[in-house]
This record gives sequence, C-alpha cells and structure tokens, in this order.
Amino acid sequence: MNIFRSMEISASALTAQRYRMDVIGENVANATTTRTADGTPYRRKFTVFEEKRQPYLFSEWLQVSQERIGGAGVRVVDMGEDRSPFRLVFDPGHPDANEDGYVEYPNVDIEKEMVDFISATRSYEANITVLNNFKSMAMKAMEVGR
Repeated sequence: MNIFRSMEISASALTAQRYRMDVIGENVANATTTRTADGTPYRRKFTVFEEKRQPYLFSEWLQVSQERIGGAGVRVVDMGEDRSPFRLVFDPGHPDANEDGYVEYPNVDIEKEMVDFISATRSYEANITVLNNFKSMAMKAMEVGR
C-alpha cells in the first residue's frame, strides 16, 4: 500500500466535510427566506458523498485480482434538495402571506442543521488529527533514518 494514501484519503474527507459545512451554512442563512428567484421559499440542501475508487498502483495491481479496487477517499457527488413540505406560519401581515394569512417558510430546521454541523466539524477535526499523526510518524521515520 502506498504510504501517502492515508494522507490522500484524509485530504479528500477534509474537502468533502468543508463543502458539507458550506451547504449547512447556506441552509442556516436562508432559514427565513420566503421567496427565491423562482418565487418559492428556499429549500433545504444536503450533500451526497460517495467513495472515491481508484485502482492500486501497478506493482500492487499485479499481485491482486483485477476486480479488487482500492478506496481512495470520499468525494461529493451531488447536492440534493430536501423535498419535505414547507412550514406554514400564520402571519397575515407578511407580504408573502396567502389568502388565508399563512406564509410558507423554508423546510430548514435550525436544530437539525446544528447537529449536522457538529457532525461535520467533528469529522473534519478527526481527519486533521489523522494528518497530524501521519506527519508525526513521518518525522520520526526521518529521525530513525539519520
């Protein structure tokens, strides 16, 4: 196994989690946006990840079957929209109120977004720890080589 593959995997996870945090931030920022460019309330967005697949290095490839593929991290493949219904709030004075006085608010739940944000942050921190440990091991290996 390539010694730098762990760095590659952690770096891809850092990128994916940063993107996830950006999307969560967009959701929180638009939690009260009742009218977007298309005239509807803002819809909550979420990220979809998948494993990055990559063949082993050629020397390793010769030693394993052709079906075996090595994992190479994670990547963002899509940003989906949550299709759950909008929240209805009675506010007859609001400019976007319907004839019954109800306003459709985005389907963003701030508590859920905060839980997702904490999860993404912890994952990001864990991958930083992996990179720091790798750096420390590499430094120790260089000291041994002296």
